[in-house]
Amino acid sequence: MFKVIKLYSIPARHTPSLVKYRSASQIPQLSSEKYKVKRKDFSTVQANDVNYFKSVLGEDRVLTEEDDVLSFNIDWIRNCRGQSKVVLKPKSTEEVSQILSYCNERRLAVCPQGGNTGVVGGSVPVFDEIILNLGLLNKVISLDDISGALVCETGCVLEKLDNYVRQHGLIMPLDLGAKGSCHIGGNVSTNAGGLRLLRYGNLHGSVLGIEAVKADGTVIDCLKTLKKDNTGYHLKHLFIGSEGTLGVVTKVAIHCPAMPKAVTLGYFGVENFEKVLQLYKSAKSSLGEILSAFEMADFDSISSTARILNLPNPISDFPFYVILETHGSDEDHDKEKLHRFLTNEMKSGLILDGTITSEPSKMQAVWNIRENIAPAGIVGTYLFTFDVSLPMKNYYEIIPKLRQRLGNKVNLVFGFGHIGDGNLHINVVMPEYTREVAELLEPYVFEEVSALQGSISAEHGVGFRKPHYIHYSKDRSALGLMRQIKTLMDPNGILNPYKVLPDE
Repeated sequence: MFKVIKLYSIPARHTPSLVKYRSASQIPQLSSEKYKVKRKDFSTVQANDVNYFKSVLGEDRVLTEEDDVLSFNIDWIRNCRGQSKVVLKPKSTEEVSQILSYCNERRLAVCPQGGNTGVVGGSVPVFDEIILNLGLLNKVISLDDISGALVCETGCVLEKLDNYVRQHGLIMPLDLGAKGSCHIGGNVSTNAGGLRLLRYGNLHGSVLGIEAVKADGTVIDCLKTLKKDNTGYHLKHLFIGSEGTLGVVTKVAIHCPAMPKAVTLGYFGVENFEKVLQLYKSAKSSLGEILSAFEMADFDSISSTARILNLPNPISDFPFYVILETHGSDEDHDKEKLHRFLTNEMKSGLILDGTITSEPSKMQAVWNIRENIAPAGIVGTYLFTFDVSLPMKNYYEIIPKLRQRLGNKVNLVFGFGHIGDGNLHINVVMPEYTREVAELLEPYVFEEVSALQGSISAEHGVGFRKPHYIHYSKDRSALGLMRQIKTLMDPNGILNPYKVLPDE
């Protein structure tokens, strides 16, 4: 018998479900107007539809008041805004199935939504799509502390899951800056990466099984917890990274690795990006089996975040910073290896200054700076953020190019990210949105990435912002097959329209 434990989720402060917009200046422009999108031929919600939803969910889980619905229409970086008039809050797979079956019959478009921490507009509507908020599907169903297999509902908050499995000697295989508010279903649906991917791999390897609901209400049960199941097509992979366009993920089975007995963090100042790469190569050689994270951030990333959020920076100012974390089983052994690494690389000149700690509060102080780079970028400003993958030798080249291209039209251009998997985050901070800067950035950024054989999306998905640029990473044959799969799974196109796939 499965043991069911409810995880009540309290979203982080930046999560739109808690934001109250007090003035018109705080409310972003409608996505349809800002990006000049034409509404597709879907039905509009009528009073009879609302009454049906209330018959399934009850009065309190169907939101229709404008003030209640507004925050669900806006993404957390205040870039995209939809026009939905209805938010539905199911508590079970069966309720999701009933809702989708009805919407498919009525040709009502649906926007699945989790913690709404994405940056490409994938989790908010564009027009009047019904918002299917999955935050109340938040129960842990089972945990096998021998195999490490966790089964839970889609709305479980990542940080709460990590805290739960730690009580059983395990950790979640992914760690994100938004872990206090993002949902595991959203992580899976966007194939989120994060800080631990270097050690524990991506979600295509960690996810053991999935339960999802198709557009017509059919429940697809692929929720096995086996590490090996080589029986035909691996259907779970259709839903990992599909961003709610092929089905709504309702349950996830995920492998949780053993909690490390020793965690040590190094924080280093580095002279230039070439030396960051040399340091990474050395770290792989010297720390190989215990290396779990290798993060890079440039001066503007760290200094602006520390200044805006009043966070202490443990070391002096440097052109580049590296955060290196190890997971092991012997603290003395691991700390000795890391100290030896620091000593050797300070002698070699790769590290200019640095600190090493195993003290949780000091480690968290460093991670607080790194994890708050993106949130700091929207404090009183407008943020363009790009999530790309690049060959390591070309990883940072685009940042100085953008600084020269944009000049004094913006406040800051900076880069940070996960060196171990080639994932660079590009942030452009400016006083307010302007079309001039938008046109200088797009498609220029994607053209530069494509020319280097990179990917225009590393871990945040395609969402609403990137479908018309996806051809920079997917050729015509691949896009054709993606469209065929979409047509098969969702023939009426009601699931998260305007996202992932471009119009033909």
